[in-house]
Amino acid sequence: MFDLPVDLYQNHLLAALPVTELQELMPHLRKVHLPARKLLSDSGEPIKTMYFPTTAVLSLLCLMEDGATVEVAAVGTEGVTGIPVLMGGDAMPSRIEVAREGYGYAVDAKHFKREFIRSNAINCLIMLYIQALMTSIVQSALCNRRHSIDEQLCRWLLSAHDRNHTDELNTTQQTIASTLGVRREGVTEAAGKLESAGLIRRRRGRITVVDREGLEERSCECYSIIKREFQRLLPAPPIDEDAHLCSKTYRVIDTGRLHVAPH
Repeated sequence: MFDLPVDLYQNHLLAALPVTELQELMPHLRKVHLPARKLLSDSGEPIKTMYFPTTAVLSLLCLMEDGATVEVAAVGTEGVTGIPVLMGGDAMPSRIEVAREGYGYAVDAKHFKREFIRSNAINCLIMLYIQALMTSIVQSALCNRRHSIDEQLCRWLLSAHDRNHTDELNTTQQTIASTLGVRREGVTEAAGKLESAGLIRRRRGRITVVDREGLEERSCECYSIIKREFQRLLPAPPIDEDAHLCSKTYRVIDTGRLHVAPH
């Protein structure tokens, strides 16, 4: 037994694991610095490493034929990248870039897949995360299709505010436009309205959240739906070692396949 790094618990998934599982996993985790805009893996490349962000924010991007990119999901302290390798896939359908500089823990994908199959606690936790992530992707796609740029911008700012844990967001309107898959002019106009309403303050390369409650009031329901699902499935506080997380979700049978357990 040995002491675990305090910053390990900044990642909600790692924090939710029983201490015994973290002790088993720790020798295979390595702390890494993740510079902004660094490409961690490209679309179609084999998944060699999985990342658990602690202070960094990673972006899953789809590349279009014209060179434009659209974000399909962001991964911060609540998650992990490289999920397809656990489901039997060898490659990511999207590229992974560092959206905000910071730190995280990296683990060899093949090793974590073995742990995913071996450990009931890891298996159940990751399956819950996949369910929450799918809700986020689906709801965001619906939002981008059905809601105004003003509402989409509010949703994006609220989500970024959650992951950054600070009122000041280092981003540009062009970055937000690329993330949402809309024109920069539309984001500029929407941001101007929010600033006029006293909800945000803009400076070159930075947006400061001034009135979070006001943003929540102007956002569509998509933000709250996504947030509720993550809170329902993946509570941030560490799960007690004796807690039976799988009692209402999934368990692993001897063959390593998933079996739905009764509620």
